[in-house]
Amino acid sequence: MSDKCKKVYITTPIYYVNDVPHIGHAYTTIIADTLARYSRMAGMDVFFLTGTDEHGQKIEQAAKARGKSPQEYADEISNRFKQLWDEFEISYDKFIRTTDPDHMKGVQKAFEVMYDNGDIYKDVYRGHYCVSCETFFPETQLIDDEFCPECGRSTTMVEEESYFFRLSKYQDRLLEWYESKSDCILPKAKRNEVINFVKNGLEDLSITRTSFDWGVKLPKSIDDPKHVMYVWLDALMNYVTALGYGTDEKLMEYWPAKVHLIGKDILRFHAIYWPAFLMSLGLELPHHVAAHGWWTRNGEKMSKSKGNVVDPKEIADAYGLENFRYFMLREVPFGQDGDFSQRALIDRINSDLGNDLGNLLNRIIGMSGKYFDFKITSDGVRKFHASELKEVEAILEPVEKHLYEIQTNRYLEDLWKTLRIANKAIDTGMPWVKMKEGKEDEAMATIALVANILARVAVLLHPFMPKTTQTIAKALGFTVNNASYVELIKNNELLDEFTIEKIPPLFPRIEEPLVETPAAKAEAAKKEEKIKNQKSKPQTQDEESGANLITIDQFFQVQLKVGTVVEAEEVPKSKKLLKLQVDLGEEKPRQIVAGIKEWYSPEDLKDTQVCVVANLKPAKLMGMLSEGMLLAAKDDEGLCLIRPEKPRKAGSAIG
Repeated sequence: MSDKCKKVYITTPIYYVNDVPHIGHAYTTIIADTLARYSRMAGMDVFFLTGTDEHGQKIEQAAKARGKSPQEYADEISNRFKQLWDEFEISYDKFIRTTDPDHMKGVQKAFEVMYDNGDIYKDVYRGHYCVSCETFFPETQLIDDEFCPECGRSTTMVEEESYFFRLSKYQDRLLEWYESKSDCILPKAKRNEVINFVKNGLEDLSITRTSFDWGVKLPKSIDDPKHVMYVWLDALMNYVTALGYGTDEKLMEYWPAKVHLIGKDILRFHAIYWPAFLMSLGLELPHHVAAHGWWTRNGEKMSKSKGNVVDPKEIADAYGLENFRYFMLREVPFGQDGDFSQRALIDRINSDLGNDLGNLLNRIIGMSGKYFDFKITSDGVRKFHASELKEVEAILEPVEKHLYEIQTNRYLEDLWKTLRIANKAIDTGMPWVKMKEGKEDEAMATIALVANILARVAVLLHPFMPKTTQTIAKALGFTVNNASYVELIKNNELLDEFTIEKIPPLFPRIEEPLVETPAAKAEAAKKEEKIKNQKSKPQTQDEESGANLITIDQFFQVQLKVGTVVEAEEVPKSKKLLKLQVDLGEEKPRQIVAGIKEWYSPEDLKDTQVCVVANLKPAKLMGMLSEGMLLAAKDDEGLCLIRPEKPRKAGSAIG
């Protein structure tokens, strides 16, 4: 992206107020904030939008269940999002709400324009509707003729009067857009998914409802007050109503958007419906629609019912907001799902930030103070380290392109390549040896080279870790701003004469997880409940001397045996179950159905040994008889089977 492109418009999706902010919301918003900060640093005029989506049947129902009006409920949840982004120092220019009067006026104006263009007509809708996804689905897409293909919940058969948008009219124009602009959808692999969906044929889209009231009414010129607009028409319009579409349009000069950042679950709405609406309105299409993957925990999608949701504020408070930002943007290639664990976060902080960046800065501070009283000049860098400098410049030249293609992990990988060059320069240049040999100019050049590499990394890392990098810059005697960006990055200049300042270590080492895991929290809650229950009833002498203790006779009632897995296969239609045939030294193998599919494939298990509870009462799982249970250990890092240290005869007793 050229810095001649002075106006840059960056958006997150507006987050639906059916739940509180989670790590997925934080991920999207942090990426957008990083893009906005980089663009401002590069001298561009940025407008960064985020906000909340507050209409629809789901919100109406959630509010009613809590004894609140929809507006009260929306106010409460919307405020939680805004408060978190403010605590995270997200640099948004506007926080829009779909209950804002100007937004609703703009949506009504858009409906009027599309209606006058002949793109909206009234008919009767008959079909399946998912309240949870706020989406209609044709019968051919349903699971077992009833269930939503997106969330798996039961759909409702709806038949009601509705206004329709002529989506089918724009099928060919959409395909032309996808073909003519290969990066209109990022990552590019997602573009192929959208093209295939559109090529299968587009049906006209129902865009109003009459069965609930919590939404934007149709414009008065339509004179049909019983209808409210379909939540996705309402929501998508926020990207232009935030700029004043339909009211005061002076900010429309920021349109079209440079990038709409979204989660992959709402790609269809943004890559098909939204550009079709824009075509109908006669507005330009966005440059990029960028869809990221989901964050999981131990391979499972996060959900409140599973108790595995990661609270972004809790993590940021424990580990540091900027460390959290770095981890989120470095850990996973954009577009792919990422698995969150505290151990992975700790490894990134200790290794990437502590060892590679922090220790390098400490080495330079130490050597500059010891040998040159902290006063450094870059006079000899090009003379003694021209090759290293050229290599660094070659690595950094394409990083801006990576950022605007939302390849944040590649961007950061390249920055860290330059840190490796810096560390190697110290190890091979050995300033301490040069000082003993009287080659002070060479020692100074090596220290200055590394300081300049650190300075360039600080500038380019600034959008990711704004406070940390200003601290690094202060230690190196400069400030990160547009001037230093132009000087050090665009023009490849060097810091001239500068004084290095001592600072405390930036990344103290972390040895153990700082946040209690969901499993530990659940276990603590159980213990607390048990203690509470015990206190509420008289204790017997046995209970006082040893609660939960069992006798040796009771232990030997459990038969634990070594088994050999002779066959293993997946259970159709199950995400968790594997069906095993296990040899326990009996006349024939036992069938055991185990919920371990997320951690083991059938190939991993065949001909391996396991530990089995052999005298467990048989049970049926998904209609299949299970004649035992495998022993396994599970924590927030995942599940692993308990196995014999060395092979043992099938059926050998454990105990």
